[in-house]
Amino acid sequence: MVFFPNAKINIGLWVTSQRPDGFHDIETLFYPCSLTERLEIELSEQGEGVEFECSGEPIQNEISGSNLCCKAYRLLAGDCHLPPVKISLHKQIPVGAGLGGGSSDAAYTLKGLNRLCRLGLSDAALVQYAVRLGSDCAFFIRSLPAIGTGKGDALHPVNVSPAGYSLLIVKPSVSISTAEAYSWVTPSPRPYRLKDLLQLPLPEWRHHITNDFEKPVFYRYPTIERIKKTLYERGAEYAALSGSGSVVYGIFRCLPDRPERLFPECFVWSAGMG
Repeated sequence: MVFFPNAKINIGLWVTSQRPDGFHDIETLFYPCSLTERLEIELSEQGEGVEFECSGEPIQNEISGSNLCCKAYRLLAGDCHLPPVKISLHKQIPVGAGLGGGSSDAAYTLKGLNRLCRLGLSDAALVQYAVRLGSDCAFFIRSLPAIGTGKGDALHPVNVSPAGYSLLIVKPSVSISTAEAYSWVTPSPRPYRLKDLLQLPLPEWRHHITNDFEKPVFYRYPTIERIKKTLYERGAEYAALSGSGSVVYGIFRCLPDRPERLFPECFVWSAGMG
């Protein structure tokens, strides 16, 4: 069976408090985008457990079997009888970018095993497994626009559909560790709700919807800040860092011509929204 794990962007990201368990409470809008990679899961007649191979964008621990796809298999195997399988992943979502590629791979592995092995697990049950793999893995079980609170694993569906707009994603060569990025941010509660601000006309978002990681990331990586400025100069209605970076995206009424020429040596991708 072949699946296509998709990326996401964060529209707004507030770090509101630090939790006793060492994690942080956040508030963000997870919004799916059609940038995908290819995940194939098939039954294996050799060996036991899970065999994993990866091509395309390199990922950490791809050979050792400790990546999130293998962890998803082993997590599910702890409660369900699973046959040996082979997982083949072709990476196309940049790593260390704030696009959730690894989390999406893990969630789609859970969904794929559920279908392939006819486990009959509901989406709600799969979400419970997903949150054990990573804070934003749960989003990719349904992959519909949702406000994420708590660690990002408490999801609240929201009707946000920027129909008529296009999305432009730009990733420079730098990658950013999520754990390190959180150490740069001082949590701060907000007196308002992101859900309410999202009801503003989209061009107004730039004045009200912020990402708490931008200031420390831009300070350390001025190149990333310049990407955001260029997106606005080229007509973006809204531009922001996704997650803790390093991707910056712009939402446009009309995309600039040949955007890859604006950002040499960067990963550049675009598609319609809504």
